[in-house]
Amino acid sequence: MSSLTLAVRDSTTMLRRNLLHARRYPSMTLNLLLTPVMLLLLFVYIFGDAMSAGLGGGADRSDYIAYLLPGLLLMTVGSTTIGTAVSVSNDMTEGIIARFRTMAIHRASVLVGHVIGSVAQCLMSVVLVGAVGVAIGFRSTDATVLEWLAAFGLVTLFALALTWIAVGMGLVSPNADAASNNAMPLIFLPLISSTFVPLHSMPGWFQPIAEYQPFTPAIETLRGLLLGTEIGHNGWLAVAWCVGLAVLGYFWSTSKFNGDPK
Repeated sequence: MSSLTLAVRDSTTMLRRNLLHARRYPSMTLNLLLTPVMLLLLFVYIFGDAMSAGLGGGADRSDYIAYLLPGLLLMTVGSTTIGTAVSVSNDMTEGIIARFRTMAIHRASVLVGHVIGSVAQCLMSVVLVGAVGVAIGFRSTDATVLEWLAAFGLVTLFALALTWIAVGMGLVSPNADAASNNAMPLIFLPLISSTFVPLHSMPGWFQPIAEYQPFTPAIETLRGLLLGTEIGHNGWLAVAWCVGLAVLGYFWSTSKFNGDPK
């Protein structure tokens, strides 16, 4: 078989292994998934009326649901990839990687299996959180089919970028607890973005912090696509952030994996 055929075969095997692990130990995925769901319900039903006032124009709770959900969908991506960092760290510290290195398998397939499995889990988690949003009142009546496809592509690209970063975090962590702590910015950054309130409602000194980070342009782009509104320059910024993080995460992860003696 050609090297490409071997790489695909071994990557498929590693993907199946990671999906089986996720199915047998679903507690981490469920715990990470509950965070955005609980925030969605909390901010809609407890703070919804108060938070909608920040949108202006006589906005009500239904308007706030439409504003909030796109940000929480990308927050779901960030929280789900924490499980990837923990899984990679476990593989590195429990000896299975050393065993894989003695076998005639494609070297990169171990990481590729983690990445593809994580992206698949991210997309499933996004669908579940989106379903909860629809159940409590989110509607996307102005978005076209093309915008829905673009939204799906953005979420997939964002998941790929954060997954490679999470893989790198898992590789440099000495244990699973450290990997979980190192990946916490993937949940923390959405909290200081435009997920919950518009940038113009934040203090002036804080607005640059919220604006110049990867989550905000991605959230604004996804919000515009799902609601059928203008996205301006945020679309290009979101794609640039995703590509940049994916490339950075890929080279970081592969260099660390190939250079690690364990």
